[in-house]
Amino acid sequence: MLTGIVFYRFFNHLSVVIPYLIFAMLLLTFAKLTPRKVRFSPLHIWLVLIQLVGCLVVYFLLYKTDTVWAESALICVLAPTATSAAVVTGMLGGSVACLTTYTLIGNLMIAIAAPIIFSLVGPQSDLAFLDSFLKILSKVAPLLITPLLIAWFMQRFTPKAHQVILKWNHMAFYIWTVALAIVTGKTVSFLVDQKNPNVGMELLIAGTSLIICLLQFYGGKKIGSIYNKRISGGQALGQKNTVLAIWMAQTFLSPVASLGPAAYVLWQNVFNSWQLYRRRKNFSK
Repeated sequence: MLTGIVFYRFFNHLSVVIPYLIFAMLLLTFAKLTPRKVRFSPLHIWLVLIQLVGCLVVYFLLYKTDTVWAESALICVLAPTATSAAVVTGMLGGSVACLTTYTLIGNLMIAIAAPIIFSLVGPQSDLAFLDSFLKILSKVAPLLITPLLIAWFMQRFTPKAHQVILKWNHMAFYIWTVALAIVTGKTVSFLVDQKNPNVGMELLIAGTSLIICLLQFYGGKKIGSIYNKRISGGQALGQKNTVLAIWMAQTFLSPVASLGPAAYVLWQNVFNSWQLYRRRKNFSK
């Protein structure tokens, strides 16, 4: 993020590659998930409902005050689980299988729900609903669904190629860091170039994303504890694919709305660092 801030002009020119980087990250993530490992549970249903209903609730609570504020809050709730959440879940002692399954569910849900929601609340709402829906669907669905189909096709028909993908699985982290620098650079570039900045609103958006981040981790843990999946529930709902969220905000909503998920990156990593610190501290006793 700091690199993206300092060299924002350079990274802003690379923003066109973001969809390809997201595609690569998802392909590497889904390559580890076989259809037989997919285990649905009631917890997943509750988490999906919270994301879909929650994003609309926060939007309609805020949009009369400021639509950009409402859009930033919406995308912070709607964004799917981060591809790296399974790693953090494992480090915290949670169920990686449960989290990975929800990563799949979340991305499929976003592929269907995001075009509908953005058609109703974003700038695209000026178009006819069907035209807007199909336009957004054509950009979102291939990005989120095709990596899964390719990963499972390779598992079934090209196992050697699939093994190569698995050996390069660690590259997802490095791809994520590059993508994060690019989306940060694009956000900073927009902020610097805007003619009439509203600093107060931008700070409010960042503060709101902090509240949403804490509420989602808390809510996920509470619901997860009912199914003995407290850690997985918290990570599934709280740790977001912020690179995807920033890209969606910049593409389909107001560019300023991307400040919400941009700040969310900081909040979720601070919270996860604190959780990992506590776990290490408890184990060292």
